[in-house]
This record gives sequence, C-alpha cells and structure tokens, in this order.
Amino acid sequence: MTTFVQLNHGWNADPNSPEPQVTVVDGNVVVTFFVNAFQFPEFTEGTKATIRFKSCQRYRIGSTNDEDWYMGKCRFSKLAPKWGEFYQLTGDSDLLLAPNDWSVVQPKTGVESMEHYLFYFRDEMFECVARSWEVELPVNRLLGTDSQHQVAASRRMLPAGQRQR
Repeated sequence: MTTFVQLNHGWNADPNSPEPQVTVVDGNVVVTFFVNAFQFPEFTEGTKATIRFKSCQRYRIGSTNDEDWYMGKCRFSKLAPKWGEFYQLTGDSDLLLAPNDWSVVQPKTGVESMEHYLFYFRDEMFECVARSWEVELPVNRLLGTDSQHQVAASRRMLPAGQRQR
C-alpha cells in the first residue's frame, strides 16, 4: 500500500501559474516556483519559493496536470489525498518507481536511506528520490524580517521512535 504524507503546511505553489524551474547543483535538485499568495496572503504575489532536495538520486517531471489527475490518468489519481500538494510517499516500490523517464543525478549507493517526494503543480508534476529536503520561502511580511528568505522546513521523515541528527 502506498501512503502519502503532506509536507507543505502554511505554503503552496501558485495554483494558476507556478512555473516550476528545476536545476541540478552538486548532487542536489533545486525546484523554484511562484508561491500561492491568494491562499496565503502573508506572501507577496510574484515571489518564489525554492525546495532543495539533498543528495538526490533521481528526479522526473511528468506531464500529468490537474485535469488528467481528476480523470484518473495518473498512477496516483485514486491514491493521493489531494491534487496540488507536496508529499512524501512510502509503500509499493514497483508503483513508486514505475515510470521509465527518470533523470539520474547520482547512482544509488545502497548506504543512505532515500525518500520519495512528489509535488503536483498545475500543469505538471515533479517527483524525486533524495536523502532529504528543505524549503526556502519568501520572507513572511508578518514576521518583519529583512532577510531574503527564511528556511521553513528541513526534514527527512523518520520511522516512529527515531530522532533526526
């Protein structure tokens, strides 16, 4: 059974035109996109967030859009709780790794534990297998900080009882 843990709380991609951009930098995959200032008014329209997937093994950008997802044309259509969210997936490895259009960033070492991530944007989806992730959000105007970004989350989901180092 495949399970989905939603990772984006208090932020999301722009629902109309997120325009995700993917780059690979030193074994990490970086995804930059416009944030949803409609649902989260603490962000300014036209500002971007960045998710960095650390020690990324592979990634893919699929053409599944919201219409395809609702019509059941995505392998997770009947499984994922909701379109347009950012998830960590666990479970059926055959289903998780089924696509054959992965871009390999670095070969699997077998030493590190890797996690599977999935983000549904409006007109495409992003998926990767990486050690961990962190997101840099636009400065929250309500906090009154002057730095360009704040790191909102940096985590790797761990089995119950384990602590992150």
